[in-house]
Amino acid sequence: MTRIALIHAGLVSMPPMLDAFARLWPEAELLNLLDDRLSEDRARDGVLTPAMTTRLLALARYAVASGAEGILFTCSAFGPAIAACAAALAPLPVLKPNEAMVEAALAAGGSIALLATFAGTLQTMPDEFPAGTDLRPHLIEGAFAALLAGDLAEHDRLAAATARGCKADVIALAQASLSRAAPAVAAATGKPVLTTPDTAVLKLRGLLGPR
Repeated sequence: MTRIALIHAGLVSMPPMLDAFARLWPEAELLNLLDDRLSEDRARDGVLTPAMTTRLLALARYAVASGAEGILFTCSAFGPAIAACAAALAPLPVLKPNEAMVEAALAAGGSIALLATFAGTLQTMPDEFPAGTDLRPHLIEGAFAALLAGDLAEHDRLAAATARGCKADVIALAQASLSRAAPAVAAATGKPVLTTPDTAVLKLRGLLGPR
């Protein structure tokens, strides 16, 4: 059985990732590692600090010591730190949460609406797309607060309302926690909707799953 470590920077990213594995790769053995202050510290400081990178690298090294054959980070606001972890642990497969979704969005062609509920995500994730990509970032105001307050219906409503105003060929939901709104976004727009959990799990399964 393949052991995959999921490294979380907040509790809200865990359920959608676990659901995606249950649906798409139930045979994988999951190891969940959580620093539930990282997202809050990132929001408070407004920037990704060297100390945050050190914390994520410590979790990644713990995952390797625990027998992980691959690592998936689940929070999209830490791109440069995750890249540093990948470089330190090569050749072990280390995926950013949005890496596979970026690839899928580019393969779909045309313009891409990138939706996020967390401002930090939109500070780092656009850099993961090639120069010249027709990328249209949108922050879903109020949705992250609604999610933290447990108002899931309001979170999904705000996501659908923002998506309805987007003019793009494909919609990419930039956070694992936002994937729960994918059906509402698809219904509101009629556009293809990509999520980070599903694309990430499919990529890992392709890399490490049964041959």
